[in-house]
Amino acid sequence: MIIRIASDNQYLLEDDAIARVNELDNAAVAAVEAGDRDGFQENFDALLALVRSEGTVLAGDDLSASDVIIPPDDLSFEEAGAEFTGEGLIPD
Repeated sequence: MIIRIASDNQYLLEDDAIARVNELDNAAVAAVEAGDRDGFQENFDALLALVRSEGTVLAGDDLSASDVIIPPDDLSFEEAGAEFTGEGLIPD
């Protein structure tokens, strides 16, 4: 799966990392729905860190389409309310 972090890079993630990414995405959604600002930030930061540490950065000239686009690091909690809803960024 190819995941882009907005204002960052595209990363190729292997299947074993996708389940963990999905868990963090679902936890971020739950935190937003509960109004838990700290819980959201913790899960969102962990999601970004996982993609960056487990993913392989694709070359800048690689034109592969992203399967998922994650908002940038500076996403506010208020903005997260529009992004992290329902099934989240990565549908189950």
